[in-house]
Amino acid sequence: MSQQHSAAPAPTPQTAPAPTTVAERPDWWRDAVIYQVYPRSFADADGDGMGDLEGIRSRLPYLRDLGVDAVWLSPFYASPQADAGYDVADYRAVDPMFGTLPDADALIREAHRLGLRIIVDLVPNHSSDQHDWFRQAVAEGPGSPLRERYHFRPGKGPDGELPPNDWESIFGGPAWTRVTEPDGTPGEWYLHLFAPEQPDFNWEHPAVGDEFRSILRFWLDMGVDGFRIDVAHGMVKADGLPDLGSHEQLKLLGNDVMPFFDQDGVHDIYRQWRRILDEYDGERIFVAEAWTPTVERTAHYVRPDELHQAFNFQYLGTYWDAAELRSVIDRTLDAMRPVGAPATWVLSNHDVTRHATRFANPPGLGTQIRRAGDRKLGLRRARAATLLMLALPGSAYVYQGEELGLPDVVDLPDEVRQDPAYFRGAGQDGFRDGCRVPIPWTRGGGSYGFGEGGSWLPQPAEWGELSVEAQTGVAGSTLELYRAALALRREHPALGAGDAVEWLPSAEGVLAFRRGEFVCVANTTSGPVEVAAPGRLLLASGEVTGTGGSVTVPGDTTAWWTADRA
Repeated sequence: MSQQHSAAPAPTPQTAPAPTTVAERPDWWRDAVIYQVYPRSFADADGDGMGDLEGIRSRLPYLRDLGVDAVWLSPFYASPQADAGYDVADYRAVDPMFGTLPDADALIREAHRLGLRIIVDLVPNHSSDQHDWFRQAVAEGPGSPLRERYHFRPGKGPDGELPPNDWESIFGGPAWTRVTEPDGTPGEWYLHLFAPEQPDFNWEHPAVGDEFRSILRFWLDMGVDGFRIDVAHGMVKADGLPDLGSHEQLKLLGNDVMPFFDQDGVHDIYRQWRRILDEYDGERIFVAEAWTPTVERTAHYVRPDELHQAFNFQYLGTYWDAAELRSVIDRTLDAMRPVGAPATWVLSNHDVTRHATRFANPPGLGTQIRRAGDRKLGLRRARAATLLMLALPGSAYVYQGEELGLPDVVDLPDEVRQDPAYFRGAGQDGFRDGCRVPIPWTRGGGSYGFGEGGSWLPQPAEWGELSVEAQTGVAGSTLELYRAALALRREHPALGAGDAVEWLPSAEGVLAFRRGEFVCVANTTSGPVEVAAPGRLLLASGEVTGTGGSVTVPGDTTAWWTADRA
């Protein structure tokens, strides 16, 4: 190689490859790139400062041109919004802040016309305390049959003044709240593993299963292509609701099987659901949000007669470190191979600090960080991490705005915060607002093109230069890097579905693997490394240079090659 090499220019939206129609992609979910939309922060069509379904529909051509296969929508159901829509009052209705059922129907139809699939959130572990079942259960008092659909229990102590067990809420404090009975006296307690406004369903009661099977059919008949299952590891609780026997239970999550999470009984539910899904054409899918102690336990959720995919939180929580990344990649592929399920890879979502900010900080700070760190370093690593993720076999998830290189907004004033965990003073840090700030579409305007009525969370001044408008057609921009990567991923025969990589010899801090004629090299160190040229350079997250048979890959850079030199 006598010439210098840098990332190939990305196709512009006008020249991006035409999408394959929905009906033409068998097993589409095995290598799908799925884009997460957080509805309140994507696009606002009615100018009230809050994103909505019509805003999403208007931006679907952008997602088609970006090159994704499907769009996952976070909850838009009727809800008091105590936890940003994850407290559902009516599973068959759209919350007025997002639009109407006809708006949802129009969104699904337009997505299909453009070759995109739609995946919606399903929240089966708990409802809102404003759900008709729960409201009536409280109003009818002790002995109401509706109380059996939730976990109502008498309290401990002489007057029932203590919670029924020692379980703690994920949002901090006890996982139990005492109700005031219709006669005005303190009464029974109900279980809520999250906010008090989110009472847990009792999945031992047949009416709960009947209701959710009906809900599945309602949205499948509407035309959705799948469901992302919130708290898929929840729902079933250990018999007798036994004490856990420890405090600071949040520190145990992800390390142990808890009496309220990852119980084996959830798998019976998913086998029933899978039979329903398989009745419908078009290869509809289930995606599990399952926080489990190991990827091996996650694999239980994606056995052939259960769910199709499960989020890989072990990968999301891995720092930009070659040894750690290789370990979790190997463990993931080894765990998924026996059950025949695709691995999934994800770097950001609506609950964690964006990876451009996580990687801007030192390791060991977790997935919720309130420090900006070195933003240039964070973006460089984020771009490299994206190319590594998209090169791995299986399905990948992209969180809205990461294709723009957005950092977390870590300096939101306390008075504008809306994360419910923030106001509880315990449990989660409550800084999820930083990754939920509405994304920028244009260089200027009151909300950078988000909507005419401002935005529900304030956007930083630098948002304009990170906008879609500012990056479109600009060689080397993060947006064009994503467009180019997704186009190549779809076109190159060695990319996409699969269950293995061939690791190649590499220097410390460098990951190198082959997939057929494709080679990926990721340099996670801060300095350049020299490698033998594996073939023709396809794409790189930074400038790759070289002469003769060797090339130099800069620090915090990933490059793609193909052995086909044509």
